[in-house]
Amino acid sequence: MKKLIVLCLIMTSFFCQAQQTESEEKKAIIAIMKAQEKAWSNHDLEGFMKGYWKSDELKFYGSNGLTKGWQQTLDNYKKGYPSKAHTGILKFKVNDISKAGEGVYWVMGEYHLTRKVGNADGVFMIIFKKIDGEWKIVADTSC
Repeated sequence: MKKLIVLCLIMTSFFCQAQQTESEEKKAIIAIMKAQEKAWSNHDLEGFMKGYWKSDELKFYGSNGLTKGWQQTLDNYKKGYPSKAHTGILKFKVNDISKAGEGVYWVMGEYHLTRKVGNADGVFMIIFKKIDGEWKIVADTSC
């Protein structure tokens, strides 16, 4: 009986630790998205891109099709949002954040831009991966 109790305690401890770790990972991802909101709203596109994996393997899929690479994604943002009037104020609404595997989460939600040139709204699904100890967006589908 004592062995069963010890086993139950170990299993409960392991489950609680896994839950806490997942909760902490989600909080870290949300913090990155909050920093992105702030950078975008300050027309700091380079700061916004800090949330993305700085790699030629980054993938962005939007209304203009597939873009590959961090630099090309930044260049597209600069072209499409040339001024503060175009970036406006960004707000994310996260509708779901789920673990997709070890060190990988997908985040689904909505974005809202309040801006002088006309407001814009849409949906997104982004994939975060832990790379070299940091959470980075490795794929983004926004429309």
